[in-house]
Amino acid sequence: MTAAQNDEMDSRVQRGNRTVTTTNEIADKIAADHTLTKAQAKTIVEAVIASISEAAVAGNETSLPGFGKFKVKATPEREARNPATGATIKVPAARKLAFTPAKALKDAMNK
Repeated sequence: MTAAQNDEMDSRVQRGNRTVTTTNEIADKIAADHTLTKAQAKTIVEAVIASISEAAVAGNETSLPGFGKFKVKATPEREARNPATGATIKVPAARKLAFTPAKALKDAMNK
């Protein structure tokens, strides 16, 4: 492994045996591929994330063809048990954001 590859691996976030890609790394790749500054690319990445977040807060679905869909799903109120005490508690209804990958992405991941 070269020194540059070692530096790149050191800057990446490790979670167990998985490597996590950060928004800065996505912005760096966009900047390099499209002759933009890193600041311009970071602004674009943050704007995309903000748009998806705003749609989710409004309860709307965001579809990115070839990548997937972000959908807001409602979870009903339910009863659960506190594992420490065994007491029954009520978990309130909530909304969650779910991601469904597109077929093209699933196929690419499973090649």
